[in-house]
Amino acid sequence: MANTAQARKRVRQATKRREHNVALRSRMRTYVKRVIAAINAKDKDQATSAFREMSKMVDSAAGKGLIHANKAARHKSRLNARIKAL
Repeated sequence: MANTAQARKRVRQATKRREHNVALRSRMRTYVKRVIAAINAKDKDQATSAFREMSKMVDSAAGKGLIHANKAARHKSRLNARIKAL
């Protein structure tokens, strides 16, 4: 348990940041799942529009350090290849 005022504050900050990061990561995953659902439904127009939104979200998460930049690029590359294959 945190004994000093500084340690207690750091616990509060870490908790707040963790909750925020969990929410952002969850939102990003939701956008990725929307693209995958559209691809599985073979709806190219819907998949393309969902991909645009997902790209912004994934790049934003990478810019904030939530995920690695290479992971963002990998998501975009693989999903874009699947959309082009439709």
